Amino acid sequence: MNSVFSAFSAFKNPAVLRQDVLASLVVFLVALPLCVGVAVASGVPAELGLITGIVGGIVVGLMPGSTMQVSGPAAGLTVLVFEAVREFGLGMLGAIVLATGLIQVVLGIVRFGRWFRAISVSVVQGMLAGIGLVLIFGQLYTMAGVKQPRSGLDKIFGVPGLAADIATGGAALTAFAVGLGTIVVLVGWKKLPAKARLVPAPLAAVALATAVSAGFGLDVAHVEVQGLFDAIQPPGLNDLTALGGAGVLGTILAFALIASAESLFSAAAVDRMHDGPRTHYDKELIAQGVGNTICGVLGALPMTAVIVRSSANVQAGARTTLSRVLHGVWLLVFCVALPKAIGLIPLAALAGVLVHAGCKLIPAKDMVPLWRTHRGEAVILAVTALAIVTTSMFEGVVLGLVLAVVKSAWETSHVHVDVRELTGGRMVVALTGNATFLRLPRILEALEALPKDRPIELDLSDVRHLDHACRTALENWAARHNDAGTEPVRMRGPAGGGAAGGADGSAAGDADREGDAMSPAGLVR
Repeated sequence: MNSVFSAFSAFKNPAVLRQDVLASLVVFLVALPLCVGVAVASGVPAELGLITGIVGGIVVGLMPGSTMQVSGPAAGLTVLVFEAVREFGLGMLGAIVLATGLIQVVLGIVRFGRWFRAISVSVVQGMLAGIGLVLIFGQLYTMAGVKQPRSGLDKIFGVPGLAADIATGGAALTAFAVGLGTIVVLVGWKKLPAKARLVPAPLAAVALATAVSAGFGLDVAHVEVQGLFDAIQPPGLNDLTALGGAGVLGTILAFALIASAESLFSAAAVDRMHDGPRTHYDKELIAQGVGNTICGVLGALPMTAVIVRSSANVQAGARTTLSRVLHGVWLLVFCVALPKAIGLIPLAALAGVLVHAGCKLIPAKDMVPLWRTHRGEAVILAVTALAIVTTSMFEGVVLGLVLAVVKSAWETSHVHVDVRELTGGRMVVALTGNATFLRLPRILEALEALPKDRPIELDLSDVRHLDHACRTALENWAARHNDAGTEPVRMRGPAGGGAAGGADGSAAGDADREGDAMSPAGLVR
């Protein structure tokens, strides 16, 4: 109910209402090409991606959980959806998504959402990197108008042959040029003047590719349109009864795990972008589950919270949940009023958008620093990504989780949180032992229970091991915990203490500076 009140409260303040409406238009323009592109890449009608975007905006947008986060079809699930549709058929997709949503609702009710904070960051990054690699190599074929090979390894080994087909010219070269031009626009758009960048890059790239394709009469494949309501395919009784199969159950669990993890990690990232209310993880998990349940009933794509649309929402100046709700309304209006416009979009342009999105999923810049500070985490990330490419999404993620547990079980014994109150109201929280992601829920529960109006010092001098996930969580907690007007939380290690956060109040800025007291080397040696 809080989200509903938040959305309608914008109508009481004209300035807030105007800002939310403008933000919703920006998110709509970003979401439109991505919804269509994810659906096409998943091997389903384009309208199913738009239906998921509409449900994510209107339904999930009105539910409690996160304030600024936007939900819809995500590139992170593209590979898994494509495999599921190919193996079980399009009719089973709705049943699988329906079961996924119900699992998420149950997990949220039993308060399982907070435990997703304990998943190793390296496993999640490895998962996204693996998805990115499969997405890139798969969509290269779509950019050239060529059918994709079935397995991830075949897609990689088939690249030389694909390059030869493109080099010979003809339709493959024409389509690939359209896709490549789309990528060039996406990469170069951020270098244009601020006024030009008011138009979102994905919309500009797809619009330019569509205009060039139509203007020059290029012989390229376009999106097939069959109408919004015609695309809705609710699961039948046979589809629901087939959910008990071992292969289907594995797919459902993979959907639930990946969709939930991506949504909650996205929520944590979005919370760092604004000063509004923090995400309630369990409520957000329930909201995502309700959205996926409805998408399953409609036979549409699964949804997650999506960081690209969420960050666009925050950067556009959204103040309440009204902006994300309205973006779903605009998607619905567009699908009803201008359905034929979707059929003008070249498939190669959408493939270019997804290749660009796949590149952004690979944490290339983080690998060297991660290898220097946490080599075990870097190995887990790389193994998870490679396993997803060579086997499947589910098997790769499970392998990554197993490796993370084995690594931490090897390193972890116990961690103790000791809270002492000094004269003058100052509190000292001392951590001793090994602080890893397995102990992170307990540590965060103890820290989040501390008062927010008292000076607090977090002493890490006796911590023998501080892993990447725990370090990040402690820095984020220290940067946000105390109320405005109260002295910021200070963190102290063997190399000396310092205030959590830099001049801009962000812990991330301090953590990035090599040699700073907030860095892993400064905190624990």
